Amino acid sequence: MKIIKLVLGIGLAITVSSCGTTKTATTTTTTEAVKTYVVTTATDNVVARASEMSKEEVQNWPHMNVYSDSIPGMSLAKAYEFVKDKKGQTVIVGVIDSGVDIEHADLKNVAWTNEDEIVNNGKDDDNNGYIDDIHGWNFLGGENGSTAPEQLEVTRLVAKLAPKYADKTADQIAEADKAEFEYYTKLNEEVTSEVKQAAGQKAFYQGMINTVTDADKKVKELLGKDEYSVDDLMGLETDDKTVGAGKRMLMNIKASGATLEEGLSRVQRGVDYFSSQVETMYNVDFKGRVTGDNPDDFFDNKYGNNYVIGSKDGEMHGTHVSGIICAERNNGVGMNGVAHNVALMVVRAVPDGDEYDKDVALAIRYVVDNGAKVVNMSFGKAYSPNSEWVYDAIKYAEKHDVLLVKAAGNNGENIDMQEHLHYPTDSPINGATEIADNVLTVGAMTRHFDKQLCATFSNYGKTRVDVFAPGLEIYSTVPKDEYRSIQGTSMASPEVAGVAALVRSYYPSLTASQVKHIIIDSGIEYHGNVIVPGTKDEEKSFDELSVKGRILNAYNALVMAHNMVNAKK
Repeated sequence: MKIIKLVLGIGLAITVSSCGTTKTATTTTTTEAVKTYVVTTATDNVVARASEMSKEEVQNWPHMNVYSDSIPGMSLAKAYEFVKDKKGQTVIVGVIDSGVDIEHADLKNVAWTNEDEIVNNGKDDDNNGYIDDIHGWNFLGGENGSTAPEQLEVTRLVAKLAPKYADKTADQIAEADKAEFEYYTKLNEEVTSEVKQAAGQKAFYQGMINTVTDADKKVKELLGKDEYSVDDLMGLETDDKTVGAGKRMLMNIKASGATLEEGLSRVQRGVDYFSSQVETMYNVDFKGRVTGDNPDDFFDNKYGNNYVIGSKDGEMHGTHVSGIICAERNNGVGMNGVAHNVALMVVRAVPDGDEYDKDVALAIRYVVDNGAKVVNMSFGKAYSPNSEWVYDAIKYAEKHDVLLVKAAGNNGENIDMQEHLHYPTDSPINGATEIADNVLTVGAMTRHFDKQLCATFSNYGKTRVDVFAPGLEIYSTVPKDEYRSIQGTSMASPEVAGVAALVRSYYPSLTASQVKHIIIDSGIEYHGNVIVPGTKDEEKSFDELSVKGRILNAYNALVMAHNMVNAKK
């Protein structure tokens, strides 16, 4: 999986930059009876908000209206106003991810229930091949509440080839095996380099914890008190090297309003993140799979269990994604998801590491066979040895009119370039040629409607990325009835999946392909230059970073859907 880039900061202050304006765009008008519905995508007169936003505003920014708030949200309140007198139908949304806490106060009432299955009777009552799949299926297996650590695909490939090529030189390799040996050598060098870097980063963050902890202890001794302020630190004059090493970090923590424990917990996430890379992801000797199947045999497919929650202590990704899509709206709890009229089907197939192609393919087929019409896939990887299984599953979903929404990835790369291909993909060979027309690939953007519009980590591509959506500072559900702001294209994808669910709820006659193109075509425009993701200051027109240079807009999508449906009458 690993498409969320780690961003750790002890300081929390965030400001909003000013901006310029954009150029011309199109407007579409359709008349029905005495009403005229207009889709406006131009943002010529929009000037980005220059004032600071409150904590509540930042938490809600993806739902804001660019025309009234000067923040490039999806105009969600306006969207609901548009459909307030219309009757929508329930849409099953499949979330293929890590575990999802379907017991969360904001998710428990929207969880899908398989009514053809009798709860926990140990039988496959609906004969779909999955015993007691009440709320979905867990292709990762394991005990109830367990995590799923895994290698990255590149590590698995090295481990598979190592018995044949490890410790050998090129002159020892038969001519018929030279290409494979060169491939192994390339992959092995990548793994060796990455594990070395990860070990260094782990040591760095652990050192930061030690430095801050030691400095805090010494400051308390020098000040003669356990509680101290930024002013206390600024006024503290000492030549003590322990204080000198950690004073600035302590000041940042205090200035952010966090406690020492809260500040250190953020740094600990860095230690944990890089520890998992060293110990499991890039460890060629690690054995993570517990399902007992052969992951290279697609027909060995009776494995897993119905424990879809996973670990509430060790997995929050799937819960966060699900809340973005469909956290219960207007219930006075936490936050509102994008879509109502949703039944959340959970398929656990994404470990802490890279997902297996077989799990992904079977997960897609599972959600399709059980009635999902929109599927969110916030995961991805650089290597896909059994990609044909996933391609077949994508085509299977297209045949059954299911829209697949997927994250573009967080490497700050142009995925139109074949060497940066991000799996799963609907265009494996040439970005302009898709194997199916039911996949929406989503890049991540910020709340800054200026040259900082693109999230620095987001992948992009004129042919392989379809649309951009909010993916920075995204507030949503995490396990145990809690909430947190996280970033990533993993967060942008479910924003789009939520809008797709809204469209399919109110305009069910539209096909998956039509909904895909409505979401792309109805997005607002920004024709200015932006800082290219993955670079420090390189600029390029935002139009060049996705298919049409558009930003998700729920209101426009519903209006365009309405116009399309009524044009047929």
